Amino acid sequence: MTAIDLGRPVQGDVVELILEDHRRFEDLMRTMRDATADRDAARRAFSELHVAHALAEEELVYPKLRRKDAIGEHEEEHGHEEHAEGNEALLAVLELSGTDTQAFDDAVEELAKVINHHLTEEELSILNPAREEVGEQVRADLGTAFAERRNALLDEGCGSTAQVRAIVEKARSEGVLEED
Repeated sequence: MTAIDLGRPVQGDVVELILEDHRRFEDLMRTMRDATADRDAARRAFSELHVAHALAEEELVYPKLRRKDAIGEHEEEHGHEEHAEGNEALLAVLELSGTDTQAFDDAVEELAKVINHHLTEEELSILNPAREEVGEQVRADLGTAFAERRNALLDEGCGSTAQVRAIVEKARSEGVLEED
């Protein structure tokens, strides 16, 4: 667990809940770039949130949006790939011992590049169709399920370095990520 508030929504439109997390990612990346901030707390919080958010999307949101024909197989697979790329960039940040080095700054810059690309694509190619193609009640029900799963994963402490490493290794073994 982290001292940084990651929010604990229990309900809401799934699109809005996802967007709230996207803003949290941006805030945490800004904190990780701030030499006067508690960068280690920010990276731990980012890791917890990224893993919980991505798993909840992959397990619940993407499959439901496909069943509702809001997104196709390509968008779902691309979302998985970009989550894996985000986890890979995150692992590079987590594996650094210090937060006051050029290596840390460079790893955070790469993480920000990967995450910002994904947030933009997801908002355009997944969340917009969800708004247009999926009814309010379905989005509300999906929001409740997403929030419950996300919060449960956060409660489990899902973003340790070892857990992120295992997620990245699994993505590599499944061919979602290229081997180093």
